Amino acid sequence: MDDRQSIISRSPAETFSLGEKLGSGLTGGEVILLTGGLGAGKTLFTKGILNAAGYDIDEVTSPSFALVNLYKAEQFDVYHIDLWRTRAGDDAAFSVGLDEIVQDATAIVIIEWAERLGRFEFDRTVYSIEITGDGDEPRQLDIERTEHLPPARV
Repeated sequence: MDDRQSIISRSPAETFSLGEKLGSGLTGGEVILLTGGLGAGKTLFTKGILNAAGYDIDEVTSPSFALVNLYKAEQFDVYHIDLWRTRAGDDAAFSVGLDEIVQDATAIVIIEWAERLGRFEFDRTVYSIEITGDGDEPRQLDIERTEHLPPARV
């Protein structure tokens, strides 16, 4: 995927397919930050990513109450985090143990309601995806890819 693009999804199947497209290019270690209203398609997009990773999508659910689900996919572990029930800011990252999760440099981390993270810094490739639209109308997915390199070691 390019560094920044906007895509219109006209159906849930297209949203799922866009997740698959992104997922098929992941190599491990990436972070996917998802924002959008209730019912925008964040979990459906996540299911597409996990389908591309070889994981049974019937086992993928939004971790709204658990906050974090760990999926052991064929190629890598995937942490699926939902911050809907957390307070915005630094407490959100702390409440899900994000500092420990990102220590696994090969795991993929998917965060729904990522706008609640505050200023958490990642030292890896980050895909920021904003999904707009609701009800039966098409969804717009604004996708931005950013490289965050780890600090140089002396």
